[in-house]
Amino acid sequence: MAKARRQMQEVIKRVDVVLELVDARLPLASSNPLIAELAGSKPRVQILTRIDLADEKQTSAWEKYFQESGYSCLPVDAKSGKGIQRLLPLLETILKDKRLRDAKRGIRPRPFRAMVAGIPNVGKSSFINRMARKASTKTGDRPGVTKTQQWIRLGEIELLDTPGVLWPKLDNQVAAHKLAVSGAIKSDILDAQELAAFFIVWAGNHYPSALLDRYQVTAPIGVQWTSAGEVWSEVEPVLEAIAEKRGLLGGRGVMDLERAASLVVRELQTGQLGRMSLEWPSELGV
Repeated sequence: MAKARRQMQEVIKRVDVVLELVDARLPLASSNPLIAELAGSKPRVQILTRIDLADEKQTSAWEKYFQESGYSCLPVDAKSGKGIQRLLPLLETILKDKRLRDAKRGIRPRPFRAMVAGIPNVGKSSFINRMARKASTKTGDRPGVTKTQQWIRLGEIELLDTPGVLWPKLDNQVAAHKLAVSGAIKSDILDAQELAAFFIVWAGNHYPSALLDRYQVTAPIGVQWTSAGEVWSEVEPVLEAIAEKRGLLGGRGVMDLERAASLVVRELQTGQLGRMSLEWPSELGV
C-alpha cells in the first residue's frame, strides 16, 4: 500500500487529469478513497464501468449524483464502446482553462495526459483496449493482471495505466460484501452461502422479481441485512428451492446449498439475473 501511494503521488504530478474507474453497480464501494486523497485539486473524472450489468435507471441516477456533487462523470461500456466517444470532448471541456493558460505562455498544445486508476478488476485494461480499438494491454477477469505502470498514446490522449489498488482493510462490511458478490474482490474471501444470502436479501428489497424470473422462487421482502446468521432462516428456504429447481443434490439426496449459493453468485456476476445495481443514490444516508 505504501509503495502504491508513492507511485501514485509521483504519477499524479505528471498528468493533467485523473480518471478513476468505478463499477457502475456499486460506485461508492468500488471507489478507493486513496485516489481522491492523492488527486487533491487535480481534475478527476468518475468513469462508471460495466454499465451493461448495471440497472440503467440507477446508472443515470449516479451520473446525476456525481455531477451535482461537483464531479465529472462518464458511464461507459468497454464491451460495446458505448460512452467512450464522449471522453475526449469531456477532457477538452475540463482542461480548457489550462490550455488557454498554456497558450498565453507560449506552450504548444500536447496530448492530454490522464492517469487511469481504480481498484483491481474494475475494467481498466478493457477500457484502454476499447479506446485503442486493439488489445494494447493484457486483460483478465481476476484482480492483479496489470502489474506495472505503462503509458499508452491514443491520439489526443496519453493514458497511464496503473495497477489496481485496494485499501488494506475493508472496515465497512456491507461494502466488502458488495465488492465480493459483484466479483470485484475474490469471492473466496467470503463464504459463498454468505454472499448469496447477502444478495438474496438485497434482491428481495430492490429486485423482487429477479429470482422469480430466473429460478421460479420468491425472495424474502422487507428483511434487513445484519449478518448471514441473522437472516439465514429467511434465506435458507430460498437456496433450498433453487437447489431443487436446478437438481443440485448432495449426499443422501440433501439439497446442496453450497452449489446453489455459488450458482446464484456466478449468475449475478455474469448478468444472467438481469441488470442490477448494488448501490442506489436515493438510499444514501438511509
